[in-house]
Amino acid sequence: MSNFSFAGLNPDLILDAIETVDIQVSSGLLALNSYENRVYQFLAEDNKRYVVKFYRPQRWSNQQLQEEHDFGLEMTAAGIPIVAPLVINGQSLHQHANYRFALFLSAGGRQFEVDNIEQLEWIGRFIGQMHKVAQSKPFEHRPEVCINDYLDTPKKVLLTSSLIPHHLQTAFHAVLDMVIAQTKKKLTHNYRSIRLHGDLHPGNILWRDGPTFVDLDDCRMGPAIQDIWMMLSGDRQQQFIQLETLVEAYNECHEFDKNELFLIEPLRAMRMVHYMAWLSRRWEDPAFPNAFPWFAENKYWESQILALKEQYLTLQEPPITL
Repeated sequence: MSNFSFAGLNPDLILDAIETVDIQVSSGLLALNSYENRVYQFLAEDNKRYVVKFYRPQRWSNQQLQEEHDFGLEMTAAGIPIVAPLVINGQSLHQHANYRFALFLSAGGRQFEVDNIEQLEWIGRFIGQMHKVAQSKPFEHRPEVCINDYLDTPKKVLLTSSLIPHHLQTAFHAVLDMVIAQTKKKLTHNYRSIRLHGDLHPGNILWRDGPTFVDLDDCRMGPAIQDIWMMLSGDRQQQFIQLETLVEAYNECHEFDKNELFLIEPLRAMRMVHYMAWLSRRWEDPAFPNAFPWFAENKYWESQILALKEQYLTLQEPPITL
């Protein structure tokens, strides 16, 4: 079993870990949707609802996890609605047995509506506020959104993956190479790198009388547009309207560099490649085949070949401009 495994994380260990920070569980543990880490919701004897997150072993260093926590706490201190870890006895990062973990107050809400202009305006303003604070200093330990992590290393993983059907491997790797080459070609321009949420897709935004950002597990350095482009969906005209709404609201709080718009499709391509390699790397974790059974099916890889072909063509089109 991999050193990244959660094989030893059982209910008794979870309860024992929570008790080490002087919180007494009074309910059962409800597993929440999280695959990279293990996350559970529970009610405590103080009648508050908490979430405990156990971090995947050896994925991040203690310094990187602490930097994630400090970033979240810095944002909440600035009035930005991000779920940050609780500081208990002067610490936000805790350890029990071989597992590091953090406690959070449970945050409820529904997923925000990407086609709701008013909600998009809220999101744009809060991203602008977040980036205004985030630009004040860099991460020292967290990595960057970069070609190596999102293209080169994933390509190596996919080249050795046994999950890609043999009869599709030639076609898949041919179009993958085309997309990677075209993406690298588009990434020759310079941009300012700031601290980011890093994975700000609609699933990481809860809505209840306004937005709440969750899950800073992938916070990194990178271009500001990384925290914006994942809000875009639909055809080019729909994406234009969404982007215009987000950027106008963003500019109320912080100036957006429109030169970064050319990065949208390269970043989308990088996410596509990274995601496939992430699933492949984690396949030995039993949670992944259970949650993503389609990943090992012919139909999935056929659809990815088509998606990569479409992305290759999109990369050759002029970027959206405002």
